[in-house]
Amino acid sequence: MTGANGDADDVARAPWIPGPRRSADDHADLTADPPTAPTTAPATAPEAVAEDDVPEEPDVPQLTHRVLKSLLGAWALSACSAGETRAVEDHLTECAPCAEEALRLRDAVALLHEDRDLDLDPLLRSRVLENCLGRRPARVPVPEWVTPYDAETARLDALLRDIGESEWHAPVRLKWYEDERVTRRKTTVAGVIGHLLAVDGLVTSALGIKDPLGAGVPELSPTERTEAFWSALDRPPNRALRGPWRDQTHTLIRTVSFAGRGVGDLTVTYKDFALPLRDSLLERAFECWVHADDIANAVAYPYAPPSGAHLHGMIDLAARLLPAALAGRRRSGLAAPSRHLVAAGAPGRSLHLEVEGAGGGHWYIALDSPAAVGSPDLAVAQVAMDGVEFCQLVAGHISPEEAAAGQDGDREAIRDVLSAAASLSRL
Repeated sequence: MTGANGDADDVARAPWIPGPRRSADDHADLTADPPTAPTTAPATAPEAVAEDDVPEEPDVPQLTHRVLKSLLGAWALSACSAGETRAVEDHLTECAPCAEEALRLRDAVALLHEDRDLDLDPLLRSRVLENCLGRRPARVPVPEWVTPYDAETARLDALLRDIGESEWHAPVRLKWYEDERVTRRKTTVAGVIGHLLAVDGLVTSALGIKDPLGAGVPELSPTERTEAFWSALDRPPNRALRGPWRDQTHTLIRTVSFAGRGVGDLTVTYKDFALPLRDSLLERAFECWVHADDIANAVAYPYAPPSGAHLHGMIDLAARLLPAALAGRRRSGLAAPSRHLVAAGAPGRSLHLEVEGAGGGHWYIALDSPAAVGSPDLAVAQVAMDGVEFCQLVAGHISPEEAAAGQDGDREAIRDVLSAAASLSRL
């Protein structure tokens, strides 16, 4: 037999896989001439083995049972010296209790090296920030009513960082409730970011920050601003919009944080209605989450609802807007007429809205006048819904007929309130 290069000498130098302990015979020179029979004394035969090839046996210390038992942990972690390892292993063949303990320790060491996936814990960022802020509070803290917007824009930005170039052009169908039906508008992931950038401009304009639509833009509704922004682009929207959108959100949050206490009462006009700044940023947080979910569905990306506290604030805002929305539909002939008008600030006929799950709670919606106060004593109907499903209704993603609500009491009042909730949506 010859080696790979046709050289018979390669046989002696073939790779050898060592066993647990090496022996001098393992390194014998196979190419040497076979030893001849001894002519004198047989004691001279071992001289054929080179002394340098014989490994030294480790010095095995003489240790007591107590010391050997204390070394079992280090032995399981392969942290003992060669001599200590030999002493422990010799002891394990003689001591059954120590052998059982050694097996348990070896199993425990195996658990310390279990496989882990490469995905980061989604709560890692919040824990790191909480720890940092606990040690060194922010010099200019973000107001509490701004934190939902801060959190939702950060979550959406994390999603955008994870998607590839081609996914920015994935089709997205925006949905909202208009003319008593769910309306759809086709765009792309980049188009959605352009929509958020344009409508957030209503808030930045109120704060004196540069409007993304440019200077001298007339008062436009959110839908009109979006269409104007899309039309002004010289090419289809792409991932280049992420930078301007994120810079605008950072500037907005920073400006509000430095502005002081009274800024929350500043009015933001949406052409057809107006909101104080604190409610406007909550509304923008809600829309950011809804459209982030639209994007996540388009690119098959897992996306969770907001935290319970933030979701509660969004639901509370919708519940506070419902009496005015119901009155507006009544003026348009889309809701039943008032049955029992009361003075402004007085309790009136109400619907009990019970929202279940994270962010849930109980709200009493005045039915006959937006100036009335909801009252549990005057509740004529009750609706029970899951929190996320209620938000889907408010976003116009489902119709009032599709809302799986637990209903009890006045059917007309229930239908009017669910329809008013859906009418709060828009592009």
